[in-house]
Amino acid sequence: MTKSYVTSIVIIFCTVLIETAILSNISVLPAVPDLLLLCTLYIGILNGKAAGEIAGFTSGVFLDFLSGAPFGFNCLYRTVLGFISGLLGISFNFEGILMPAVVGFSGTFIKVFFVWIISLLYPNVSVLYHVASVPFLFELACNTVFAPLVFKFLSLFKSSLSLKPEDD
Repeated sequence: MTKSYVTSIVIIFCTVLIETAILSNISVLPAVPDLLLLCTLYIGILNGKAAGEIAGFTSGVFLDFLSGAPFGFNCLYRTVLGFISGLLGISFNFEGILMPAVVGFSGTFIKVFFVWIISLLYPNVSVLYHVASVPFLFELACNTVFAPLVFKFLSLFKSSLSLKPEDD
């Protein structure tokens, strides 16, 4: 159990470093693909609601510290997204290409909705997405395309990430 949480935190920390230090500095990208969101969704799907919440909160804390966002802004919506992914994990099979792509697509839309709701509490933060804008559509496309790749990559660590013993 501890091994799973430590592995999750290491993966989340490495992903947030890649996102904030490398991807955010590529000036030709109209938006940064949210690989951290995809990792949070995968961990929630794999381990359930509680682990999804912990992964979401942890990713939000790391992102808040490294991005300069007000503390708690990313924590709040990522915790809710981790919980939602944990609820879905017991209902669907997320192997293959289609379901991870659907999760990446819908997770991005839910993220944008929560960011809009939470931004009402933080009036000085200008992180609002416009649904028809190029940055949002780029992030949506990237998250949809990268979701199967990220899920497949993280499945390599499934034995270390999973809280449940394998039935194989």
